[in-house]
Amino acid sequence: MPLPENSEETRFVLGDKFSLVFLIGDITRETCDAIVNAANSSLLGGGGVDGAIHRTGGPEILEECKAIVQKIKYLPDGEAVATTAGKMPSKRVIHTVGPVWFGGHTKEPETLANCYRNSLRVADLEGLNSIAFPSVSTGAFGYPTDQAAKVAVRTVVEEAPKLKSVKEVRFVLFDKLTFKYYVAAADEVLGANLRVPK
Repeated sequence: MPLPENSEETRFVLGDKFSLVFLIGDITRETCDAIVNAANSSLLGGGGVDGAIHRTGGPEILEECKAIVQKIKYLPDGEAVATTAGKMPSKRVIHTVGPVWFGGHTKEPETLANCYRNSLRVADLEGLNSIAFPSVSTGAFGYPTDQAAKVAVRTVVEEAPKLKSVKEVRFVLFDKLTFKYYVAAADEVLGANLRVPK
């Protein structure tokens, strides 16, 4: 599927109040209310998106993560918790732990769906209007991007009618191939007719 000409952003509208946006970019620069961190269960930082968020946001994020871990020991796969965004322009960081890919035989799709579902619920409970996701679990955790994109988009679309405050979900993706997979998943789940014309 080719990229839209002269654009790295594609928008779909569900009903009259909910938008689903796909773009290539740096999630740490997002100005929406919450960004999602593809964290590990220790919440103590790591590589990829996790490392970038902790580096850019500063030590306040880690301090809040440590306080959470003192209470719950670790964050289970598929669950989500919120902290400050520190120095980043977003208001909050929602940390979720995606599944490691073992061929799809250990409930990886269900766990990945829970990452998106629970992150959206945390944002909604906090009264946030917009949230940006990375491609959860497709880096070091090895989840095939095309399959992860379908789970992500399907879950967001299923959750959208239940949300009270969240009105925009953004997928901030690392490269053109990942972007293609996510837009293709949205075309499949929603139909290309729901795309907003350029």
